[in-house]
Amino acid sequence: MQFTAHELSLMLNGTVEGDPSVAVNQLAKIEEARAGSLSFLANPKYEQYLYTTNASVVIVNNDQVLAQPVKATLVKVPNAYSAITVLLEKYNTIKLNKTGIEQPCFIHPTAKLAENAYIGAFAYIGPNVKIGKNCRIYPNCFIADDVILGDNVTLFPGVKIYFDCVLGNNVIIHSGTVIGADGFGFAPVGDGTYNKISQIGNVIIEDDVEIGSNTTVDRATMGSTIIRKGVKLDNLIQIAHNVEIGANTVVAAQTGISGSTKIGENCIIGGQVGIVGHITIAKGSQIQAQSGVSRTITEEGKKWMGSPAFPLNDHMRSQIVINRLPALEKKINELEKIITELKKSH
Repeated sequence: MQFTAHELSLMLNGTVEGDPSVAVNQLAKIEEARAGSLSFLANPKYEQYLYTTNASVVIVNNDQVLAQPVKATLVKVPNAYSAITVLLEKYNTIKLNKTGIEQPCFIHPTAKLAENAYIGAFAYIGPNVKIGKNCRIYPNCFIADDVILGDNVTLFPGVKIYFDCVLGNNVIIHSGTVIGADGFGFAPVGDGTYNKISQIGNVIIEDDVEIGSNTTVDRATMGSTIIRKGVKLDNLIQIAHNVEIGANTVVAAQTGISGSTKIGENCIIGGQVGIVGHITIAKGSQIQAQSGVSRTITEEGKKWMGSPAFPLNDHMRSQIVINRLPALEKKINELEKIITELKKSH
């Protein structure tokens, strides 16, 4: 990928200060850039590097004031951070622009593929699968019977999707993730063993969802496990059977959500959070990392922390008290000695 400063300015609705014909073919941090690199300055803490960088082109904010001359050509834009986001997406689109069907792979005769699909080598596409326009199925993916993929779905290498699951448009699932494995359902028997409860539901993933690597979303016992529109799931997350995650909620790595829990829209859930089953979490809730949620949260938009989780401000106040406990214990011991001595003297 190569662009001139002029082409970049047209793409980003910016203006050029310097040589508009200078070309760049790679992206780099401003402090590490070499000739031929494109970089950006969005954080004032890094301004010092603007005057020493070897980058050929640097994207800066329109209001950037130069304290000294710069070697690089500048592309001035309203928001440098937003501009680089656009460029990264453009780069990714070009990098991942694959089409055609690689061999060997298996596509069942009853499967239906829309136009511009990419199917990587060693992929398996089962009976009655429907794949929408511009989907990219990377090597070693497994798509079981009756799965439906919307348009612009990307499944990176090694994704497994069990039967009957439904994915909407613009869904991205990263390597090693499993969608639709059996929920954890077992009935205890009198002799101390367990009988498996068949999991006959499915998983529904709505539009614009992205799921990281090695995450698992279990199928429902009956009905559906549902990941609503715009949800973003990190790597190494466990979503149990019949869970519902509301629109635009984000969940960080190593979180586990137990069965039949309903999480509202626009929630933020930190890493290593544990959430018990059969509860509801109100929309807009923010749960700090390593918290344990053991009861329903009904108040919208509140922050929670701790295990068991309780309101963040209360948790922080309690931490202050906990930090003072050694000193308080020492004072109590000293007072007990004084009281004992007073009793002896009387």
